[in-house]
Amino acid sequence: MRANEVRKAFTDFFVERGHSPQPSASLIPHDPTLLFTVAGMVPFKTYFTGEEAAPYDRAVTIQKCVRAGGKHNDLDEIGRTKRHLTFFEMMGNFSFGDYFKSDACKWAWEFVTVTLGLDPERLWVTVHLSDDEAATIWEHEVGVPAERIQRLDEDNYWKMGDTGPCGPCSEIFWDKGPEFGADGGPEHGDEDRFIEIWNLVFMQFDQGADGTKTPLPKPSIDTGMGLERTVSVLQGVDSVWDTDELSALQQAAAELTGLDPATAEFDSLVSLRILADHARSTSMLVSDGVFPSNEARGYVLRRILRRAVRHAYLLGVETPVMGGMVDAVVELMGGDYPDLVENHSFIRDVIDREEVRFRETLRTGQAILDEELGALAEGATLSGDTAFLLHDTYGFPLEVTQEITAERGVEVDVDAFRQAMADQQKRAKDARKVAAVGDTGSLVSIVEANGETVFTGRDEAQTDAVVLVNDGAVLVLDRTPFYAESGGQIGDVGTIRTESGEATVTDTRYGVPGLVVHEIGEMRGEISVGQHATAIIDNERRAAIRRNHTATHLLHWALHKVVGDHVKQQGSWVGPDRLRFDFSHYEAVTPAQIAEVEDLVNGEVLSNPSCRHFETTMDEAQKLGAIAFFGDKYGDIVRVLEAGPNSTELCGGTHVRALGDIGAFRVVSEGSIGSNIRRIEAVTGMATIELMRGVDATASAAAKALSVQPDELTDGVERLQAEAKSLRKELDRLKQQLAVGQAPALAAKAVDGVVVDRVDGLDRNGLRDLAVSIRDQESIHAVVLGAELDGGGVALVAAVTPDSPHKAGALIDDAKRTVGGGGKSADDLAVAGGKDASALDAALDQARAAAGIG
Repeated sequence: MRANEVRKAFTDFFVERGHSPQPSASLIPHDPTLLFTVAGMVPFKTYFTGEEAAPYDRAVTIQKCVRAGGKHNDLDEIGRTKRHLTFFEMMGNFSFGDYFKSDACKWAWEFVTVTLGLDPERLWVTVHLSDDEAATIWEHEVGVPAERIQRLDEDNYWKMGDTGPCGPCSEIFWDKGPEFGADGGPEHGDEDRFIEIWNLVFMQFDQGADGTKTPLPKPSIDTGMGLERTVSVLQGVDSVWDTDELSALQQAAAELTGLDPATAEFDSLVSLRILADHARSTSMLVSDGVFPSNEARGYVLRRILRRAVRHAYLLGVETPVMGGMVDAVVELMGGDYPDLVENHSFIRDVIDREEVRFRETLRTGQAILDEELGALAEGATLSGDTAFLLHDTYGFPLEVTQEITAERGVEVDVDAFRQAMADQQKRAKDARKVAAVGDTGSLVSIVEANGETVFTGRDEAQTDAVVLVNDGAVLVLDRTPFYAESGGQIGDVGTIRTESGEATVTDTRYGVPGLVVHEIGEMRGEISVGQHATAIIDNERRAAIRRNHTATHLLHWALHKVVGDHVKQQGSWVGPDRLRFDFSHYEAVTPAQIAEVEDLVNGEVLSNPSCRHFETTMDEAQKLGAIAFFGDKYGDIVRVLEAGPNSTELCGGTHVRALGDIGAFRVVSEGSIGSNIRRIEAVTGMATIELMRGVDATASAAAKALSVQPDELTDGVERLQAEAKSLRKELDRLKQQLAVGQAPALAAKAVDGVVVDRVDGLDRNGLRDLAVSIRDQESIHAVVLGAELDGGGVALVAAVTPDSPHKAGALIDDAKRTVGGGGKSADDLAVAGGKDASALDAALDQARAAAGIG
């Protein structure tokens, strides 16, 4: 079977057994402790922990995974082993408190032996030492011979963390045959002979902080079957590199690089493998919204991509190749991952740009590294400064430098490198910081006892409710008109009243999924649990937020029209005073493009079509062409916003009823907030009016100061500039006349025809003119003048007559060094500048000495 046939067979098998087929989640996980989605269960974590109710009892997925950063980092192994990949696919079936061990084991066995047709005589099973139940199921319900069921310890036990869901697991192994090592099953045999193809996790306990394990009321199932490894078994090959899809990608790499795999050395074959693997991971990451940068996920993507480019360089390829590799990935995998096809040109563009940028410095950086390595003594390390130079100036990720030096048996002084780039490291660490996780157990119990909070705020600003929680810091109601911060829209504020008290709500957020928490500011009187309450939002503030939120959707649409379809939302913030929209784009948006975006948005507002905000199924929303935002999580039922005829997106926020309600739209700023990420801030409604009033007031004040009408302001400014320019010229002329007027008096102070003096208050040109004027006085043959300049620093000028025994430059050679400067030297006229005005008098003494009068 080919890889795409295995994907389909797995999904079909479990759909026939009542599982809901779910598309692969994004490689950007919601779990803040992870850089990437690294396992099939990651998107379902909150279902297993009970923080969120699963919308289905059973699910089946083919999940995209990347392991190339943090503790899940296999990058250095890629290409040199038979199984390590940065990108891989994990097939999994999941039970959320529905079926358990018996069905999981039976279905797994049926799939591998019947659907895939693997010989049951070559399959082995392992269970945990303590799991007699699983061992019995495998032997007596499934029919696996007892001698091919082995018990393992830690390898067959799974924990989500130090606390939380955990339980034993059971693995299915494939025996590749005696030519691959010793017999004895997974427990005793050679690991190259017995390879794990499927892991079944039985989540049946909740582990407490003290280590106690309490049986879960609804045990669950999480399984993971690696696609690439399974395909290698089915296709009878010894390595994932020999499976159909990865072989095809290596062939594409060979054609692009001109390498003949049949005659290539092993290191060159490794480079082909790296190009194949890295093309898959980079294409998938960019498609999911990751951009090359120097922080967090973007840094990992950049590292992978530049590693691939370097290996193409090692193969002697001087022109970009990764775009061609992207084409091959899309052609091969686009059928199973439609996003790749939809984003094809964008992925290619991003990866092309990164490769071209790196190639601009790769040759020079490689030459520097080669030179440094060649000069190292035996056993010496590469300095941290060199590694930092390669990183900071030539774009070499540290790991790429380490990989190159390791090939020559040299280590890098990593401590020194890290010291040199402490700031960058701090930013990267901040981005990877694990978000603090509070104790949400009590809030989960509130949801379990009372259900999720009913949100009434789409239809009303005031709601009667019952108080469920008041701990002095937060209030929880059974129903509320307050919108909890989510999807970029900030939380509502307002008041909650009962017969005995009133609380000011300063913010609203979700405590756990589905439960709205009102943060309390001032409290008057008392509010008790069980009391009836009236919750009232600040409706004027909410109206301003609505205008900005709907305008954000129009802005997204307009950016697509003006800047390009590659624009993808990277974040947003919607408040009452302004909106902020972050999006992917690789260069500044021009003023003309900004104007065009404003015109498009305001055109939609002026046409005033109605907005439709409704719930529907995800399938129906996709048929309507609704755009889903990166990083947002959606269930089967979603809310769709149709903001006029052109913008249709998934959104759970609050919105205007017609686009005319938004009022005037105006962009107030545009700029970069990171590599390939831009940010636009804009205002709507009364905020736009206030902005325009502010601009008018400033213009009127400026016009009044210039004694012109506001519509003549430009002419007035130009006239003022012309007058100022003319006055500066006149001032310079007068200064020069005044300076030259001093010449006779200064000449009278000459010693043996030489004048050396300090004349402050002149600029360089004035000082030079005065020096020449003195030189031209009778009986003078050499002049040196010094001045402290008004703008800081000093100037020195030397001028001599043709028959003078001195050279102008020689007279101030020492002096200019004393004031910390330099300048032009000629025989008849020399001008120099310096920074140290306190040394000017000493410098002039040196000039006197040089002239023989000091």
